[in-house]
Amino acid sequence: MTRILILGANGQLARHTIPVFLQRESVELTLYLRRAKRITNPDPKRVRVIEGDVLDRSALEAAMRGQDVVYVNLAGDMTTLARTIITAMGVVGLKRLIFISSMGIYGEVPGERYRSVLDPYRDAAALIEASDLDYTILRPGWFTHDAAADYQLTQKGEPFKGHDVSLNSLSDLIVKLSLSPALEVRRSLGVSSV
Repeated sequence: MTRILILGANGQLARHTIPVFLQRESVELTLYLRRAKRITNPDPKRVRVIEGDVLDRSALEAAMRGQDVVYVNLAGDMTTLARTIITAMGVVGLKRLIFISSMGIYGEVPGERYRSVLDPYRDAAALIEASDLDYTILRPGWFTHDAAADYQLTQKGEPFKGHDVSLNSLSDLIVKLSLSPALEVRRSLGVSSV
């Protein structure tokens, strides 16, 4: 059984990915969000819902205990959130992190100028990259609702290809990364449609 903690479980991408995880019988989920009443438990036998703030380190550490993977789907003060997650994972001895960021944090999107709105995402990525975690940072393009689950990956330092990516593609990739502990470890991946 693979136990996955989803931080920011009410976000659009997380809500789209939860049913994809549950297609795998070998998965148990813990959904962590600030207001638990905003989400319905899709499978009480395999899903636990926890109301909590990621910045409450004792609650976060409690939620992390016994987990195999932390999948982060957050917005806000990304630097503080990343620092708190890294510290809590260290305390409980948890290593695997899937972290959703944004395309453009390295100025890698051809034809687009880097904007300061990306600073918190870039700074959070820098903290994660400096940690000893088995992280994978995903830098997706703009979300679409296309049915296709086909995507291309670019590594940090390579120009971003495309501009959009389907939610189906991202969910597929997140599940693969979560269930394959050695896949794309310590990588920052641009994700866009083919």
